[in-house]
Amino acid sequence: MKKFKKSGFLKNKSFNIVSRFFLSSFIVISFFYVVPIIINFTDKNFQNKEFTNNSKSILNNTLNKDKFIEEDSTADADERDLLYDILEENNSEINLVRYTTSEIDSLFEEVNYNLKDVRDTKLVKPIDIGLLPNEIKNIANTKKRKDMFIKIVLPLIVKENNKIRVDRKRLFTILNKNSNTDIEKKWLEKKYKQYGVRKNDLSTLKVRMDEIPVSLAIAQAAKETGWGTSRFALKGNALFGQWTWSGEGLKPKNADEGKDHKVMKFHSLQLSVRAYLRNLNTHSTYKNLRKARTELRNQNKPLDSLILSKHLDKYAETGNQYIEVLQKIIEQNNLKDFDEARLLPSSKDLESLI
Repeated sequence: MKKFKKSGFLKNKSFNIVSRFFLSSFIVISFFYVVPIIINFTDKNFQNKEFTNNSKSILNNTLNKDKFIEEDSTADADERDLLYDILEENNSEINLVRYTTSEIDSLFEEVNYNLKDVRDTKLVKPIDIGLLPNEIKNIANTKKRKDMFIKIVLPLIVKENNKIRVDRKRLFTILNKNSNTDIEKKWLEKKYKQYGVRKNDLSTLKVRMDEIPVSLAIAQAAKETGWGTSRFALKGNALFGQWTWSGEGLKPKNADEGKDHKVMKFHSLQLSVRAYLRNLNTHSTYKNLRKARTELRNQNKPLDSLILSKHLDKYAETGNQYIEVLQKIIEQNNLKDFDEARLLPSSKDLESLI
């Protein structure tokens, strides 16, 4: 009798252990199955206060190469907002030295800076001439005058394009990160302002933050200044005839009655180049130029000045004739040779690396 009871007790104990094991296993399995469902439901139906950086998905949408993303169709931003950094530098109290043509020639010879080498090597000497020489209009030889002009403005254009290239690379890097620092967010806010873009409108910023072919910039500077001989260029450092209604400028002598615009003056030629690039990259008049540029980018093609120039008919009152003149200047002077030019580092840049 005692043996029977003991045997029954053992059976009951074994049964209880097995039951508890299966019950525990069921609870554990149910826990890992149900919890993800609850978390997913919570994420979808309750506001998550934690900031999530979805920049990778933004990048995929913003940089979608299968179709062109239209710019935000907002009105042109205020001139003071777009050019605030340029206007601040325009008030610089630093007096730039205006060298003579002979002094500039001597400088070019000393550093062995000539256009033939630039065409061959695609490398530009980092020479910053702040003001055009007054004697440039007295150079009788047309080729010498053109070469002088190109050698002065070429480093300035390449330098400003390089700044945009660096900014564009930084934009892509920021968008492709899982989280962004406060410094990166402040940098983006600064660029939204410079490019006249609404906050967080990354697609428009991507379209606008891009280079202008060097050959096109040289051609426009040559056309607008008569290869550096115009009053606006010599007195106002205005290489591109950019109009202003609020900034300091020079009044055109033959301006139509009732037109109160002026040609903007700049503290240096460098600022004139920067304002020109900002103008083409922001003003609604040149929206089609930016669209054509984006299409070339999407097709992995180089930025072609002859293609982009077709969208500059509204830059001057002569319309299509203006385009024809630009294209002739580009072709006759082989300016596309400079499109791939890169600026050599200056001695200051090299010192900073040591």
